[in-house]
Amino acid sequence: MPKLSKRARANAPLAPESPLPMPEAIAALKKFKPPKFDQTVEVVMHLGVDVKQADQNLRGSVSLPKGIGKTKRVIAFCGSDVTKDALAAGATKAGGEELVAEIEGGWMDFDVAVASPDMMRVISKLGRVLGPKGLMPSPKNGTVTKNVVDAVKEFAAGKVEYRTDKSGNVHAIIGKMSFADGDLLENLQHFVATIEKAKPSSVKGTYVKKISVCGTMTPGVQVQYASAVPTA
Repeated sequence: MPKLSKRARANAPLAPESPLPMPEAIAALKKFKPPKFDQTVEVVMHLGVDVKQADQNLRGSVSLPKGIGKTKRVIAFCGSDVTKDALAAGATKAGGEELVAEIEGGWMDFDVAVASPDMMRVISKLGRVLGPKGLMPSPKNGTVTKNVVDAVKEFAAGKVEYRTDKSGNVHAIIGKMSFADGDLLENLQHFVATIEKAKPSSVKGTYVKKISVCGTMTPGVQVQYASAVPTA
């Protein structure tokens, strides 16, 4: 059995035993003994979805009102007429065939790839490279769009992508531990509301089953969700 660190042993008794309202859950998270770096704060929502059903697999993106405390490296697949504006908007690189060739050659120094619809034909060959890494542009998460410049701005500023995993969980970053409690709370509320609105019409029973928040190196804190009630 792995030996717990001194910090882990100190934090274990501080973990609440029952779910807390959102404001109290954020406050409890701040009470854990921290490491020497500014931890990322994440939320995990366990949903009552059947991931074997294609229409119940959630995937999308959302801009949180208070940001997430970091920027992302974004590339843009676009026509030559948009390249200059995409770079000015914050893209690390922008282009068409030449950018595809760079990635085929092994360059992968980016976090998000956005593309205009007309470029999907050009980048389709990258599916085997970008797909397994979750980097292939898709209309479902807003990375395929006619407005490439705006997409670059949003993702470079930290727009959050989400998708259900095999167990029906949705994970997302909601900020940094150094954020004010109110800012983390606002981001958490906004993300939860986004997932609520994304509820597939075919879902039966309880949709939101459990919500937890945690820091990079803290125990999880379960969040109360009073609206999680069975539906017909």
